[in-house]
Amino acid sequence: MPNFSTLLTKDNITAVAIGHFDGIHKGHKELLKHLGEYGGLVVIDKNFANITPRLKRAEYSNYPCFLYEFEDIKSLSGYDFIKLLKKDFKHLNKIVVGFDFRFGKDRAWNRYDLKDMFDGEVVIVDEYCFDGIGVHSSIIRELIKKGSIQRANMFLGREYSIEGEVISGQGIGSKKLVATLNLRDLGYVLPSDGVYATKTKIGNKIFGSVTFIGDRLSTDGKFSLETHIIDEMIEHAPKKVSVCFISKLRNNIKFESLEELKKAIQEDINNARIISLACKLSL
Repeated sequence: MPNFSTLLTKDNITAVAIGHFDGIHKGHKELLKHLGEYGGLVVIDKNFANITPRLKRAEYSNYPCFLYEFEDIKSLSGYDFIKLLKKDFKHLNKIVVGFDFRFGKDRAWNRYDLKDMFDGEVVIVDEYCFDGIGVHSSIIRELIKKGSIQRANMFLGREYSIEGEVISGQGIGSKKLVATLNLRDLGYVLPSDGVYATKTKIGNKIFGSVTFIGDRLSTDGKFSLETHIIDEMIEHAPKKVSVCFISKLRNNIKFESLEELKKAIQEDINNARIISLACKLSL
């Protein structure tokens, strides 16, 4: 783990792991084990990361992240890429990569070339498998899109979490149904339409919650991402919250009346309350 008593910068880091690192999942954490206390992540960012966008990777890895925009380095040869790393990290003596690592223009150089070209230690980490399946961001992304949240969480090693800005809703929730925080997501891949047992983090507090994603079929038909805080009254809406998904409760359904919808929402709340109480959240 990094040395939190020391500010880790390019000037004192001695080991880096290189990759995209979207998700910081169980496979990535096998690489992190080799970094030591003066380690950091070299993140090759193509601006499509939507499990852990941008510097959210640092939050889940507990290591500083240094973003290298893919467009800025894609024309570099393998030799020039290594030269750039050694220039940026003056005390670099270890590079950690995955089994399928390729680098340089047109991905022409591989992990074995890295061993020949870098004069320090090179650690190549084997593919990490869970339940007989290789753990990769692409698989986790598809599981999330399908609403297979529990499975995705197993691959991540934590609950899938998104951040959202609180915005104005349609205005009937608190009056005729239940009060919700309506959200605009900040660039994350969203689970499939439906209702989910979740936990919502507001500031430093975590609350049990039930979250809806999808078109409001029973009211105005517009898309909505909204979360209801269970057994709590939120007097002042925050500017931003984090929603952590535990499991899917049901698909999105059209109800014939607001009374039917309200009854279903209450059942969702009861189910989510039980699930969220049993969940030992690992943010």
